[in-house]
Amino acid sequence: MVASGQGFESLQADVLDSIARLPMLKHSEWIERSLSTIVRMAGEDLDRLDWKIISSSLRDMEKAFSMFYPYRHVRKIVMFGSARVSPESPEYQMAKDFGTAITQQGFMVITGGGGGIMQAGNEGATAERSFGLNIQLPFEQGSNPFIAGDRKALNFKYFFTRKLFFLRESDALALFPGGFGTLDEAFECLTLTQTGKFGPAPLVLIDRPGGDYWHDWDAFVQKQLRGRGLIAADDRSLYTITDNVEVACEAIASFYLVYHSCRYVNEKLVIRLKSELSDSSVEQLNANFSDIVVTGKIEKSQALTPEIGDETFDLPRLTLHFNQRNVGRLYQLIATINQMGAASPAAAHPEQK
Repeated sequence: MVASGQGFESLQADVLDSIARLPMLKHSEWIERSLSTIVRMAGEDLDRLDWKIISSSLRDMEKAFSMFYPYRHVRKIVMFGSARVSPESPEYQMAKDFGTAITQQGFMVITGGGGGIMQAGNEGATAERSFGLNIQLPFEQGSNPFIAGDRKALNFKYFFTRKLFFLRESDALALFPGGFGTLDEAFECLTLTQTGKFGPAPLVLIDRPGGDYWHDWDAFVQKQLRGRGLIAADDRSLYTITDNVEVACEAIASFYLVYHSCRYVNEKLVIRLKSELSDSSVEQLNANFSDIVVTGKIEKSQALTPEIGDETFDLPRLTLHFNQRNVGRLYQLIATINQMGAASPAAAHPEQK
């Protein structure tokens, strides 16, 4: 009871100190919202299991936010694939080669920290240039020797917090052949992309030389989804299928030649660029992509008022009233923007945010 009392007194002091400093903190509005939510929940009749989920989720996020923060200005590639492939398999070698090649371009790699494709990614990228986001499972998921013990290796209690950081921290996704988990990641990423909850970001589906895993998957998608009108024809632009490491790396690097990132400000989609496009290029974009603009046209812009203080404040922008449905066409727009400004000096470092 004494230890418990001392713990409470320490917590009470920390809470009072945090509240006193709150007006001076950079993100005081969001901290206040978070604390208010916890206080409200504390007054509700929640079960013990509910609080265990809340506590463990917050601990997962606390550790992950802290781990990734020093690397926030480096673009990262998430690698998904089977934990069951052996180091002797061509898929393993392909994943290892991809991990090496993409990090040589300056990117970093994120894997699930386990065996198979995950191990290959960490081996190819090396521990210095990679992360391992592991999960507590009863089988198959011990940390691989190429990331185990590294400060960038993290164990998550829950799949949902782990998935949050896979997507939050990734600037591209590279998927290799795998089982239910890999296909789950593929469809989830496409769903979140299509609904505007993730990306835009390149999604590359990589197979061993001559392999048909992703081609068979794509045949199903085209026949059963596109054929029934359940997806748009342009949704094929959301991903690239290849059995060549160089093509995979180029698909990722070329996505960020000029395009930097985007966000919505009120009803406008703001596309941030690393270099400004010419007036004639913007006119061409309006001629070719008017079908995805609800009202008005694509216009050049500087940072909007709600973006004041953002790290991208100095970047040139394009704004448009995107219809939020034709995401495949949005990817085609980004590809065209990158082609138009490919000769810009800013295009030399696609790995930098």
